[in-house]
Amino acid sequence: MTVRSRLVGLSGLAVAALVGVVASGAANAAVSENPVVTPVFNGPVYAVATAGNVVYVGGEFNSAVVRGKQAVRTRLAAFDATTGALLNWAPAADRTVRAVAVDPDGSVWAGGDFQTVDGQPRDSLARISAAGALDPVSFRVSGGSPRALAVGHGRLYVAGVFNAVNGVKRGNVAAIDLATRTLSGWSARTDDVVNALAVGGDRVYLGGAFHRVNDVGSTARLIAVKRDGGAVDMGFRPRPDSIVWGVTVSGDRVYAALGGRGGRAVSYTLNGVAKWAITTDGDAQAIAALGNTVYIGGHFDHVCRTARNGDHGVCLDGSVSRVKLAATDVDGKLLPWSPQGNGIRGVLALVANAQVGVVAAGEFTMLDGRSQKRIAVFR
Repeated sequence: MTVRSRLVGLSGLAVAALVGVVASGAANAAVSENPVVTPVFNGPVYAVATAGNVVYVGGEFNSAVVRGKQAVRTRLAAFDATTGALLNWAPAADRTVRAVAVDPDGSVWAGGDFQTVDGQPRDSLARISAAGALDPVSFRVSGGSPRALAVGHGRLYVAGVFNAVNGVKRGNVAAIDLATRTLSGWSARTDDVVNALAVGGDRVYLGGAFHRVNDVGSTARLIAVKRDGGAVDMGFRPRPDSIVWGVTVSGDRVYAALGGRGGRAVSYTLNGVAKWAITTDGDAQAIAALGNTVYIGGHFDHVCRTARNGDHGVCLDGSVSRVKLAATDVDGKLLPWSPQGNGIRGVLALVANAQVGVVAAGEFTMLDGRSQKRIAVFR
């Protein structure tokens, strides 16, 4: 590994060591490069959530394929990650599903552009039981749609681009009280789209294209707000200089996937200090952590050896091939894990946990030259 130990300005902060990574004899990543057998899908998968061994997915597909046989699944589906079996859970959304989350009782929340689920009116947000029954309680998300959902603090946090929920003004961020299934009084507001949500401790982390949160300055693109009331937590203001597509919290680190000229995966302390970053030649769009490994997905084809890239994100000082997927250790050292993907947009969602492993989803149709359409589970 090559480490550039000079001070480098990253997102308005001085970073002690920006990692220009090179594959070497690093320890292997925690999961295999070879995906297990699961259903695949005939259209993009934009959202993933897990509950035990079950993987829930949402997107813009209308069928799942299991060992060559098609089964109707209209923008929502579920499968067992251990056995690879497609489950009977099959609610049908009339338009794109962009986010899914599972609440503690096992019910699944879906958010997106849809107006109906199973033929019943559901304006961009719906709750569906683990048995596939649509909850009779409905919501109306006005002025846009959710892009991200996260469960924590007894709430479902909803973020995206919208201006009201159930007729109550909300600025791209809202919360549903899980116990009562009513709109919570908790709120935060942003001046532009929120693409990503993560819950950690007493905070809710927001990532996106916004420049101000709750009218507070120096809150661009990545910020934490408090579980009580939604005020900006002034102890975390990293100020990345490009759009944030993904965010996750693991231990004492916050990891973010950034776009821009090329892309970045950045590790921040809970105080918002950037500890390391790696540079890619296309957007990093999703990020997840499992054990001592950080997984990165996007539409990049290479990880750059240094932070310098030029037009269209081209690495200026050499690069290492990592097509749509890459992994580092917790210190930002690039690992050999490299299940080479394909496609233009590539990987759009990542979820990682000890029970399921790592789930990657998006628009890819190949991994390592073999057919693997839009979903992959690595163990």
